[in-house]
Amino acid sequence: MHFQHAEDIWRDFPELVPGVLYAEGITGDVSATAQIARYNDLATARLATVSSESELPEIQAWRRAFSKMGLKPTQYRCASESLLRRFRKEGSLPSLHPLIDLCNAISIAYATPVAVFDVSRIAHSIEVRYAAGDETYLTFSGETEQPPAHEVIFADAEKRAHARRWSNRQSGLSAVRDTTTNVLIVAEALHDTAAKDMESLTAALSGELNTLWPVTPKTTILSPSAPRFTFTGE
Repeated sequence: MHFQHAEDIWRDFPELVPGVLYAEGITGDVSATAQIARYNDLATARLATVSSESELPEIQAWRRAFSKMGLKPTQYRCASESLLRRFRKEGSLPSLHPLIDLCNAISIAYATPVAVFDVSRIAHSIEVRYAAGDETYLTFSGETEQPPAHEVIFADAEKRAHARRWSNRQSGLSAVRDTTTNVLIVAEALHDTAAKDMESLTAALSGELNTLWPVTPKTTILSPSAPRFTFTGE
């Protein structure tokens, strides 16, 4: 199996820096409370420097990307901006699963979208690409949607969209659950210091996974010259 961004995504968003991790052996019976608290503190410190999360350079870059895709940035937000808004208003994020909770905490600390997919629910491969208009998307409430042509989606080989509007919303199909063991984690940044920051984010996430679970994640940072991440056999 592999993950990649389509050529026209790299063409249209040359500033893109994706960090990708693959791990096997994830369980839901660990406590990530200490790790989450540490990243929450980092997010709190960053939010204290601005009047709104929209002022952070990472979020501003995603807002520009959403505008370029023809989406209103105040109507459709990247996942990290949505999490930061909730964290700023409520002071915490809901607990779902230790891996999801950890990735959400790292996402708000770095103001960068971090998506987690259950690999067992992905057909053969997954690619960030423009929709053809014939793909299907399963919502968390169980409804089926059809992304319009040219919307940026995470699509597998069976034309199932695992995320809509790029980093806006994941699908319920491949969401992490108690039975999840093998995961693909994708972080994406577009701001000026994305290359340096993504190295820090992926190193931090890899280290936390290794601490919490008996796993040694496979990691890489993709680029137009090395756009594919092969993470397990077909």
